[in-house]
Amino acid sequence: MANSSIVLGYFLFVVILAGLEFVRAQSSNSSAVEDPEMVVEMVERSINSSRRQLGYFSCGTGNPIDDCWRCDPDWERNRKRLADCGIGFGRNAIGGRNGRFYVVTDPRDDDPVNPRPGTLRHAVIQTEPLWIIFQRDMVIMLKEELIMNSYKTIDGRGVNVHIANGPCITVQYVTNIIIHGIHIHDCRPAGNAMVRSTPSHYGWRTMCDGDGVSIFGGSHVWVDHCSLSNCADGLIDAIMASTAITISNNHFTHHDKVLLLGHNDDYAQDKNMQVTIAYNHFGEGLVQRMPRCRHGYFHVVNNDYTHWEMYAIGGSANPTINSEGNRYLAPVDRFAKEVTKRVETSHGRWKHWNWRSQGDLFLNGAFFHQVRRRGVFQLYKGLEPGSQACVSREISDWKCRSSRLPKRVTLLKAIKARIA
Repeated sequence: MANSSIVLGYFLFVVILAGLEFVRAQSSNSSAVEDPEMVVEMVERSINSSRRQLGYFSCGTGNPIDDCWRCDPDWERNRKRLADCGIGFGRNAIGGRNGRFYVVTDPRDDDPVNPRPGTLRHAVIQTEPLWIIFQRDMVIMLKEELIMNSYKTIDGRGVNVHIANGPCITVQYVTNIIIHGIHIHDCRPAGNAMVRSTPSHYGWRTMCDGDGVSIFGGSHVWVDHCSLSNCADGLIDAIMASTAITISNNHFTHHDKVLLLGHNDDYAQDKNMQVTIAYNHFGEGLVQRMPRCRHGYFHVVNNDYTHWEMYAIGGSANPTINSEGNRYLAPVDRFAKEVTKRVETSHGRWKHWNWRSQGDLFLNGAFFHQVRRRGVFQLYKGLEPGSQACVSREISDWKCRSSRLPKRVTLLKAIKARIA
């Protein structure tokens, strides 16, 4: 009789967990927009509007995110202005805009169950909205993964803050997160331990993978102006029905599997995943997955790809990939010139996908295998070293207006990601 009760209790526990996951997935998917092309047009308008200001403001970069807050000489007093500067699918992430400031004074992480006031862990688990800033430069080596609560901004502007040499950031089943200006590197697995996630709850955590930022069922998430490198698994992974995400102005280096967007090909809830990848620099020592997509819509715009060893953008399970205004510099290896890779997928399947390139610049033999849903596809070939290409003046144009290399949308002016 006792054994039957244990089995029944365990069964009910599993059913409840499955129900909670379904509800959370539905909640995340409700954050997806019905027409992603509308968001793409909004990004294009903001880019072109910012570009038109270049001749009038000395602080203007042509990058609409930076021009939104950097032009304020008193930005340090008006930090929360940043929450109004997002673009793309994660543009509505407000973080802790509606809360008070929390100043991190202590880099230690001695007790993940009972974190000290003044530590980053103590800040991120609070239930109220918080805009988290740092008193001074610091290196934070976490003992266990940093489990964030909703409506939080981690703002590293004005100081030099590293989260490194331990587990890193987890955004699990929460919303409205902004992570800005943090160096995240050398992240390692941890777990099989108790970790606090709110002031009133802590629980057992199994082993984490060692991602830089792990987004698990999260929505309205914006990662901006961070540097990420050399982690055990991914630099940024977004899985399990995560959506409404912008990854912008980051510097990625020295890593194999950079960005994973999607849990697995059979996880249908990821079909509502929508991610903007803008103004990032994919730099030295990278191999693949910039990003690697499964289901959903991915707008890859005005990024600088200077290093990859296998491929830049990969996908499976019929993702929509919209590549605009990027610079792709292929590696020397003649077998790795292709920007795109259809991962373990036959031509009979991927020929009906929607992968398109508009206004991209291909260098050193780089090429993008473009596919339309109706089965029409083109090969966009790159250039030999030292040559130039005719690139569209406006990001929405298909045809070049002259044989000279005209001004880019913002690529040549603002492509380098700067850590604020």
